[in-house]
Amino acid sequence: MRMKMVRPGLLTTVQDTGRIGYQQYGITTSGAMDQLALRVANLLAGNEENAGALEITLMGPKISFLEDTLIALTGADLSPVIDGKEVGMWRPVLVKAGSLLQFGIPKSGCRAYLAIGGGIQTEPVMNSRSTYVRAGIGGVNGRALQAGDELTCGSPSDKSQHLLSKLQKKEGKAFVAASWTLSSELLPTYEDEPSIQVVEGPEYAYFTEESQQQLTKDSFQVTPQSDRMGYRLKGTELKLRENLELVSSAVTFGTVQVPPDGNPIVLVADHQTTGGYPRIAQVASVDFSKLAQVAPGKSMRFTYISLEEAQKAYIQRETTISTIKKALQFQFN
Repeated sequence: MRMKMVRPGLLTTVQDTGRIGYQQYGITTSGAMDQLALRVANLLAGNEENAGALEITLMGPKISFLEDTLIALTGADLSPVIDGKEVGMWRPVLVKAGSLLQFGIPKSGCRAYLAIGGGIQTEPVMNSRSTYVRAGIGGVNGRALQAGDELTCGSPSDKSQHLLSKLQKKEGKAFVAASWTLSSELLPTYEDEPSIQVVEGPEYAYFTEESQQQLTKDSFQVTPQSDRMGYRLKGTELKLRENLELVSSAVTFGTVQVPPDGNPIVLVADHQTTGGYPRIAQVASVDFSKLAQVAPGKSMRFTYISLEEAQKAYIQRETTISTIKKALQFQFN
């Protein structure tokens, strides 16, 4: 199955679940910003969870499908239409050959995910197809997609092929959506000012008591200088009790660092592997997806939770994904 980029959008890249096992060599994991949305998109398209898919940021692309293709759209609602008609999200959709998918005004969130039955087939780099633009690796020549790029997908799984065949028998000019979708109880919600759960970071005690409280008392705005490496936040300046010199230490997705200007930086998918700024907090992994959907100009709040609470929330999230898998086994038969 093949598709062609007619217009690339603001930032459209190939991503999967990440480049695991190379951080000791200075290579970050990259991967989808919203792992939950990518994983579910792949499941809906009949793929393995880590298959290559498109991450679409705010202003979406225009894509021409050169063959009948099974797709699934998840994540942010960027007003997707196929040949001018609205297309549902969080469900499998058969797109007919020659049809055009494009996007409009963002309604909620800022990153959408497009999975294709068979998965997008780019050359893996260190066991991942994820695009890491800063290093120029993965995806299509290590860069964001451009107009004229043609993407090839792998052979659809038996599940994908079975559903594709069923949908091809139904009437529909540009596309045919499955008659079912995931229950709203299983789907994430993207708020304008979400509350992001954090645990105390390694250097939490080095901050003034006032700053410790302000991190969760005040809201912080995501500035336009934010990207896939880190969210630069603007709000109440956080202060240390005294000047502190640190040896560079490990950082990860969700690490909340505080540089000398007092404005926090939350590291995200393309984060560096070590950092020297004090770490006041660490975002709970269950909220990485919620964090990924906060657009520049929007605000967020932080809420302290315990490590045990963070672990329980993560287990609950994985239980939800297992529920989705079981439900889809029935729908794909």
